[in-house]
Amino acid sequence: MKKFLLLLSLFFAVTTLKAQDSLMIRKLYDEALVNGECYENLRYLCKKIGSRLSGSVGAEKSVAWSKKLMDTYGFDKVYLQEVMVPHWVRGAKEEGFIIDGKTRIKVPIAALGMSVGTPAAGITANIVEVKSLKELDALGESVIKGKIVFFNGPFDPRFIETGQGYGAAGIQRFAGPSAAAKYGAAGAIVRSITPALDDYPHTGGTVYAEGGRKIPAAAISTLAANKLSNMLKLRKLPLIKFYFKQSCQTLPDVKSYNVIGEVTGSEHPNKFISVGGHLDSWDLAEGAHDDGTGVMQSVEVLRIFKKTGYKPKNSVRAVFFMNEENGHKGGLKYAEVAAQNKEEHIAAIETDEGGFTPRGFSFQGIPAAQLKAINDKYSALFEPYEADRLVAGGGGTDIGPLKETIPSIVLIGFRPDSQRYFDIHHTPNDVFENVNKRELELGAGAIAALVYLIDQHGL
Repeated sequence: MKKFLLLLSLFFAVTTLKAQDSLMIRKLYDEALVNGECYENLRYLCKKIGSRLSGSVGAEKSVAWSKKLMDTYGFDKVYLQEVMVPHWVRGAKEEGFIIDGKTRIKVPIAALGMSVGTPAAGITANIVEVKSLKELDALGESVIKGKIVFFNGPFDPRFIETGQGYGAAGIQRFAGPSAAAKYGAAGAIVRSITPALDDYPHTGGTVYAEGGRKIPAAAISTLAANKLSNMLKLRKLPLIKFYFKQSCQTLPDVKSYNVIGEVTGSEHPNKFISVGGHLDSWDLAEGAHDDGTGVMQSVEVLRIFKKTGYKPKNSVRAVFFMNEENGHKGGLKYAEVAAQNKEEHIAAIETDEGGFTPRGFSFQGIPAAQLKAINDKYSALFEPYEADRLVAGGGGTDIGPLKETIPSIVLIGFRPDSQRYFDIHHTPNDVFENVNKRELELGAGAIAALVYLIDQHGL
């Protein structure tokens, strides 16, 4: 009988707790959806400041404005964390042409981030088309030397979660130009990493091998890539050439900052839950989805807590990381300082997959049993909001270094619907008008709910 009463007591305790959590989550969502400020904050960031590539005037303005925004919300702490960042500039608009005998066909291109420029007159050369680094290696120097390598591996549409397609195709952009340089290529043109067929070239960073030769590298739009590939198939190779010109360069590193706001924990002020995105963006547009939505959702979590009167047990930080796009220096600095200060971090959440409809969260590097326990505790609470996919997966680029310095931390990625993100990602089309207000606010509510649950019950 005593055992039965104990079990009954536990059942009612758990049921009551879940009811309290459910009510609190509803309260957080209501604040996000009725009184949310992340959409208007994003409007200001995009329209009044615009692109924010590390080292630029836009990045500098965004840091000053972000700190001021956090100050107006009255968080317990607001501060800047100094970090040295790369300063790459695009220069004059790039030019690209397919040359077919005496015919020149203009095509949309964009220099890859951290690429070197071409000579002032540009580069004209025959083309070698490849669809993978393995194919490049098979051809070798005898075929590639003096040519422009055209990396035309398509985005695989079979992946339902499009981030997997991006990862698979992305190796061409990250490593392709440096690999082509090893075989004597004069330059590299890379198919934009997107499932969309359009004339927006997608920029993004490339990484040169340490001590290796650097060649100019540019992205080409998917429609132009298809045109070039078809022309190469129809004509003899020597007849088709490619010309491109770009004036990008890397200047000396400059001082910038991560922007950090904190609500101090009422019971455990030295234990931290971080939620963040990256403040910098590529220079082709406004950086709306990548990653204006992420930083605005992050600060919205703290604003929601303040507005609803929720006082977290643990300290909660909103972190606007600088330099995710072309160096990751902000994430490295945040982890370095956390380790130096011997901070105890429970979890870090990153939102850097756009401001689309929330589907759930991914948890990096935790045992299957722990993930099951998280689902058992939390998935039913997220189900009414259709954000209950709690799965294994990546946390994010900026929070990744925390795992190296604080092994016990749990890294979490916010996972919105992925179908449209890579149509916009790194393009001139990444503008405020392509963000949906309700989707953005639903994401802020979901992240606030998860931070609340972790704060109350842990992982």
